[in-house]
Amino acid sequence: MDARADCKLPLRLNKVPEITVYFWIIKVLATTVGETAADFLAVRLNLGLTITSYTMSAVFLALLVFQVRAKRYIPPLYWTTVVAISIVGTLVSDNLVDGMGISLITTSVAFALFLAAVFMLWYVTERTLSIHTIVSVRRELFYWAAILFTFALGTSVGDLLAERLDLGYWQAAVSFGAMIAVIAALHYELKMNAILSFWLAYILTRPLGASVGDWLAKPSIAGGLGFGTIATSLIFLGAILILVAYLTISRTDRINPEAVEPT
Repeated sequence: MDARADCKLPLRLNKVPEITVYFWIIKVLATTVGETAADFLAVRLNLGLTITSYTMSAVFLALLVFQVRAKRYIPPLYWTTVVAISIVGTLVSDNLVDGMGISLITTSVAFALFLAAVFMLWYVTERTLSIHTIVSVRRELFYWAAILFTFALGTSVGDLLAERLDLGYWQAAVSFGAMIAVIAALHYELKMNAILSFWLAYILTRPLGASVGDWLAKPSIAGGLGFGTIATSLIFLGAILILVAYLTISRTDRINPEAVEPT
């Protein structure tokens, strides 16, 4: 990281949470809601992909404006924005695959390239991809752009493994969980770069959560447990609400400002 570049940034509090076990739990819960809520709105409520996409995109953009305008990290606002972008990312992939007939292989490769382009532009511009330095509007916009493409990429890759390659939902969830465990082992045992480890794990939690959501919500004939999209979404939203309330009160996921601004 280029500390000299950071010294030129205005003094602002970091706008994202610290990476704790609560972060990863809520992230997986949010990705599951992104999968089940998108299906509920588009299919169960019969809104269709187009209306659902326009509606949720408008909701996400409104939340993003509030998030960017905020002066500090606010757990309810941040995680509501994550849930909304999770739904939008799912809908982006679904529109291309189900609405336009583009193959999951094509969308997976395309989203991977777009994500790589965001990371490259972010690094060339800011000289860092660390989430511990989200202290300017430009960095925050790069951050949310990267998150959007991780969700879209994760949706396509998860559907590719579980459905098109006929791996099955719970088998796909176990596979993605194993990949995350390998990344964790490489980071903690072999000291793999922390920023690389974070973003790889962040990408993989999306198909993990999506596979879990589909496994719980899909009917048994389709390889699921048959809980339905409504029950699954409500259960996971309730869990997110409880955890976010705890973090709001306890403040255990605040990044220390002294770790953000160089001396």
